[in-house]
Amino acid sequence: MNIYKLIYNEIKKYKKIYLVRHIGPDPDALGSQLALKESIKLTFPNKEIYALGTSVSRFNYLGKIDKLNTYDYDNALVIALDVPDNKRVDVEDFSKFKNVIKIDHHPKVDTFGKVELINEKASSTCEVVAKLLQNTRLKINESIARKLYIGIISDTNRFLYNTSNETLFLASDLIKKYKLDLEKINRDLYSRPISEIRLMGHIASTLKVDKNGFAYIHLDEEILSSIGTDIAAPANMINDFNNINEILVWAFITYDIKNNQYRVNIRSRGPEINEIAAKYGGGGHKFASGVRTGEKLVLDKLLEELSEVTKLYSKEK
Repeated sequence: MNIYKLIYNEIKKYKKIYLVRHIGPDPDALGSQLALKESIKLTFPNKEIYALGTSVSRFNYLGKIDKLNTYDYDNALVIALDVPDNKRVDVEDFSKFKNVIKIDHHPKVDTFGKVELINEKASSTCEVVAKLLQNTRLKINESIARKLYIGIISDTNRFLYNTSNETLFLASDLIKKYKLDLEKINRDLYSRPISEIRLMGHIASTLKVDKNGFAYIHLDEEILSSIGTDIAAPANMINDFNNINEILVWAFITYDIKNNQYRVNIRSRGPEINEIAAKYGGGGHKFASGVRTGEKLVLDKLLEELSEVTKLYSKEK
């Protein structure tokens, strides 16, 4: 039995299904989660389907996240999307769930669940989910196609990277078959408040760049508040610094007072950074990763190692 049919049969078997994804979700995580929820509900109207995790107001146009007071750890099916490791799943006591399926496109970190559909060559988890729908009886409509397309263009930065011919053909098929409104999609995804534009100016003018091409910035709550943004804003614009000649690796650091931890978003135009991120409790892709830590010493060591890998890469070029 192929993996797509196996996942479909598991979905068909359970009355209650939870869809979860990683903490600090981006459009790919939310798009894949909410698209699959809608598809399962459309295909099996009598099932109880819940999308769990922290809501992000910026991405409300993708749909609503469900709030539950209790979970059925023993009898529900859990589908974990766009998350390679247990500790980054955005749901309480994830390890207690008995029945788990994993759908992802990140390099594998943890094994969890009875079934795993992982395609590291895919542009996004939304691409993996789209292939799942194409190869099973799970239904798709314009709303579902829109969410999947948004995840694909977000994770490829409008097809600038992580894009294969298969990705382009799939995106084109979604556009044509479901008559997607590309103008509205781009407006929803890329329109920004003036406060974020001001934050971009602040970052550009204060970013610390060393001679090897490593750059970083600490953005404390006071600075963000004075500009009119919050700690989620820097992560939304980190890809905008992708084409600066003097920078190869860059990190945006914010401090989450509520959870007493540093949030570090990291990007690269050459050196592979995901293994370094994993070493310090994070993870992600070769050129796009993140770390969360409550220890300043760990943060300092992380930045030192990122600077060093950039230096080594520069010498080898």
